Amino acid sequence: MRFVTGPRQCGKTTIAREHLKLTHCMDLYFNWDKREVRSLFRQDNYFYRKAAGAVKPFSWVCFDEIHKMPKWKNILKDFFDSDENKYRFIITGSARMDLLRKAGDSLAGRYFTFRLFPLSLAELTGGGAARSFPEKDPAQFLEKKLSSSPKSAGIMSQLLALGGFPEPFLSGSAAFSNKWRSGYLDLLVREDLRDLTHIAELENISALMDLLPSRISSPLSLNSLREDMEVSYNAVKSYLKALELGYVVFSLPPYSRRVARSVKKERKFYFYDWTRPATEAGRFENYAAVELKMLVSLWEDFGLGRFELYYVRTREGFETDFLITRANLPYILFEAKLSDSTLPPHNRKHARMLGDVPLVLLTKQEGVVSVEEGGYHISASRFFA
Repeated sequence: MRFVTGPRQCGKTTIAREHLKLTHCMDLYFNWDKREVRSLFRQDNYFYRKAAGAVKPFSWVCFDEIHKMPKWKNILKDFFDSDENKYRFIITGSARMDLLRKAGDSLAGRYFTFRLFPLSLAELTGGGAARSFPEKDPAQFLEKKLSSSPKSAGIMSQLLALGGFPEPFLSGSAAFSNKWRSGYLDLLVREDLRDLTHIAELENISALMDLLPSRISSPLSLNSLREDMEVSYNAVKSYLKALELGYVVFSLPPYSRRVARSVKKERKFYFYDWTRPATEAGRFENYAAVELKMLVSLWEDFGLGRFELYYVRTREGFETDFLITRANLPYILFEAKLSDSTLPPHNRKHARMLGDVPLVLLTKQEGVVSVEEGGYHISASRFFA
């Protein structure tokens, strides 16, 4: 089975249906949000077999939003175990399947996960996945980025202004984008988060989403949020988990060679919709966070290794925005800035502490491409294209 997950309205269904069309399996798309599909299942557990009819062996079958069904994992396990040698299954959904997993998961070993994100700069400029693949030596990867010359400045400006979700981006309209964003959040809270979490206090989740944009780019204090919202610590924790589960936000832990220590520390949270932060600097850092998260997810989904995204913070409170690790070892360190400038001493110190890992200043400023002692300076429009 192939699980295709990602935020609502980022293109999962469109891609799945296009694949079914190309493989002549268009009749084998089933959206479990629809009553008639659930009714077909109640009448016949293997209802898709009849729809397949004379379709060739190993046809693709797509189940969309099946994770909203009770005992959905047992249903999929039954489908897979019964028809593994007859059909290939695509499972799409707007929830993080990894957070829905529990100990003793009945689907263990039966699927691969592919994560879909909002539109990336590389997609819009025709950069392609292969051009962004990592090298064994991170310096070679960065040299590849330095030597490229994509025409992406205008596209990145549009992405920063409208966001990467296809509908508002393709509209080209700031007014439409704002209106779409308001309706999108309302739909997320009323439908997806309600169905996935069974949290009764949905107004508290809405309040949390109003508070988060001003706290992007800093480690998030749950105690501070608890006081502002006048709710319990555990309530805030459950609301944040709900937002992660519904692909509204993702979190980055601080890097530590001791995993247990990293888990306990305060995380930084970012929106999948990077237009939400209140300041220009916050929006750019959030955009860089999504692009980097997309990159490491792509590398993992292609089976290129185990990559993760962190931030770096010392006991003295000095931070570097992002660290990509490979097999839990530092790979590349990033600092995101609106304009090109000399890299601060603490960023250089972090690079040395982590084993002289390459340090990159990612800037919104156009036309920046240089190497100085201890660091690379690259325009984001060049690096992400």
